[in-house]
Amino acid sequence: MLKCAPTALDDTAKGNVAKICREILAPLVKIDGGEMYLVGIEGDDVHIHLTGACAGCPGSALTTDKIILPALRAAASKVRVTVTTGTRVPQGAERV
Repeated sequence: MLKCAPTALDDTAKGNVAKICREILAPLVKIDGGEMYLVGIEGDDVHIHLTGACAGCPGSALTTDKIILPALRAAASKVRVTVTTGTRVPQGAERV
């Protein structure tokens, strides 16, 4: 069985992902008392970190599956999203 190598998001898709995080997702997270950080985009992998009220929240998995992932897939259909939570913000993460 052949496996296809993952395709990297182009600059336009990366910009769209960042824009959705900044203009749509971060305000939704903020309403719940959380903060959203874009840790990085490598290839087609997007890493987001949630802190504040979202740190350790059991609802973060639901937020990821039902809100974050569908919104980002609108910008890049093959995107893979990793969401972490906690009080410590990963080094190099950008608050959105």
